[in-house]
Amino acid sequence: MTVPPAATDTLSEQLKNVEDVIGLSVSRGASLKPAGDVLTVHVLNKGADEVLRRALAAVGDPRLLSVVTSEANSFIAPAAHDVVDDDRDEAIWEEMESGLRHQGRITANYLLLMGLGGIVAAIGLVSEPVPQAVAFVASAVIAPGFDPMTKVPLGLVLGHRRLVWEGVKSAVAGYAVLVALAAVTTGALVAAGETSAGALAANGEVAHLAHPKLMELLLAAAGALAGVVTLAAFRRSFQAGPLIAMAFIPAAALMGAGLAVGRWDLAGEGLERFGADWGFILALGMPFLWLKQRFVHRRKPLV
Repeated sequence: MTVPPAATDTLSEQLKNVEDVIGLSVSRGASLKPAGDVLTVHVLNKGADEVLRRALAAVGDPRLLSVVTSEANSFIAPAAHDVVDDDRDEAIWEEMESGLRHQGRITANYLLLMGLGGIVAAIGLVSEPVPQAVAFVASAVIAPGFDPMTKVPLGLVLGHRRLVWEGVKSAVAGYAVLVALAAVTTGALVAAGETSAGALAANGEVAHLAHPKLMELLLAAAGALAGVVTLAAFRRSFQAGPLIAMAFIPAAALMGAGLAVGRWDLAGEGLERFGADWGFILALGMPFLWLKQRFVHRRKPLV
């Protein structure tokens, strides 16, 4: 953390008394931009919010505070072993926002990955069961379509209208590209004689997407909540599991495929399933994040 020199002594003394702070170093005048003293704080996950609360209280104006977080591989502190051993998996709000901003920003890479996910999912819609399963799983991993959606409940809970708008904007742009390339792919397959409108409508998984049963909706709901929990627990390496459980990537691809073959009914049913899965993210993600704010973090983000 970079803080004004006037706040360094007070903040240092306060942080020394936080049990979850395992290490604390002060480098006076070390930062040129922003100008100030640098405090290096090695803190457990469960104490990160308390450190930020005290830092903001000591500095007063959040614009005078600069913070960079990173993940330590281990804490080897025999004198504080019991405290270290009692740590928990938890991401602070700023880390969640930064991760979602990085993954869901409208960039060439983001749009390309969404489009490629649409191509793979469209091929899966008219494939046999085994290659179809491979295509659906691959499309869920390739297309970064979950993070823009998660910005919305997070922004609503934290009262960040800009985050909500960024989430909606990124989702609309990304899924527009996905639907468009799914339509182009389906049209190309039909033109090449590889499939037809009838084959698309008769595919068993297309029927499941269009007319989901209770167990399929429960699977999607569990995946939606698991995805939000994974983000909150800072377990991004496990994010693929929840995405595979949900069906919004194949459902969005069905929208494009239905439009390409003139089956407006299939496109509409794909839109309904897509809306249902996003609805699960909102309906289940918002209460979960609210509970995190109420009982775990208990503070607003610095920005």
